[in-house]
Amino acid sequence: MEKKPHLAKRDLPPREASAVLLVLLVLLLNALLYLYLSDLHGSSGRAETDPSLCPFGYFKLGSVKNCSPWLSCEAINKEVRKLKCVGEGAVKRVFLSEWKENKVVLSQLTNIELKEDFLHGLKMLKALQSRHVVRLLGYCEKQFTILTEYHPLGSLRGLNETLHIPKYKGMNTWHRRLMLAMDYVSVIRYLHSSPLGTLVMCDSNDLDKVLSQYLLTSDFHILVNDLDALPLVNKSSGRLVKCGHRELQGEFVAPEQRWPYGEDVPFDDDLMPPYDEKTDIWKIPDVSNFFLGHVEGSDIVRLHLFDIHAACKKKDPAKRPSAQEILDTYRKVLTLLIREVAMPGTREML
Repeated sequence: MEKKPHLAKRDLPPREASAVLLVLLVLLLNALLYLYLSDLHGSSGRAETDPSLCPFGYFKLGSVKNCSPWLSCEAINKEVRKLKCVGEGAVKRVFLSEWKENKVVLSQLTNIELKEDFLHGLKMLKALQSRHVVRLLGYCEKQFTILTEYHPLGSLRGLNETLHIPKYKGMNTWHRRLMLAMDYVSVIRYLHSSPLGTLVMCDSNDLDKVLSQYLLTSDFHILVNDLDALPLVNKSSGRLVKCGHRELQGEFVAPEQRWPYGEDVPFDDDLMPPYDEKTDIWKIPDVSNFFLGHVEGSDIVRLHLFDIHAACKKKDPAKRPSAQEILDTYRKVLTLLIREVAMPGTREML
């Protein structure tokens, strides 16, 4: 009986192989995109206000499975050991510290005259615990002490330096940078629709100040860290805000935050009109421009964001988009550009 010849395994022609790889790339990118955008929406039943799945007043740290109650004055004094001072501002001094072999951050009031700012920051930190806000581990009001989670990459001021470290160079792409901008807008959206009402980020008079208020996590997300200056807007009752009592200048702050009566009239805080949360919207294009940097593809992203950023810069605050509208546009642009990258004949941006 004649044996049938063995059918040799045939390699796919180069064109077919490229098509298969392309389909796989599209599926992979779409899956990654879906997971990322789902996380921004707070999917899988995770409420924005419960990032660690611990009840209010509890936290989980590191690989520990059980939730611990916020540390009290006694626990902080007994169990937390200061290692070194890592920063100091007008309101507080910050120490890298240790608790049960975990690195943590201990913040203490530096100027008793600013105790109201410090206590306001603590109140906000407690009330706004979410996936957008640094995790609170404990506090002691009578000693003006706050204990929070430690993030080794520090504030956003060091973002570009971090992205030049060999370990993180793979993150220095247009799409990762756009995702950081989306994280930032997500924080602003959360503050504008927080459980406490509409909050304005007042510690934001220049780019450096804005960046100092946020932390970069090891998995490249953004958390707001400093909540000392978050006044509440209530338009229905006519309650607007003023960010401090001194004159603000420069193109970074919104037009309505600048003295409206010209150089011939000396600044008078009593005559300075208040404003609302749309001051935060004015600043978004400048902060996003920092995030996008100057990597390959970032100029194309800027081009796609041109219209929404132009709307953010409208002189009339009422005509500026909401943070939610900006975030929706960013999502659409990210989706569009990732799909374009995966299609043949388009410019390689990844």
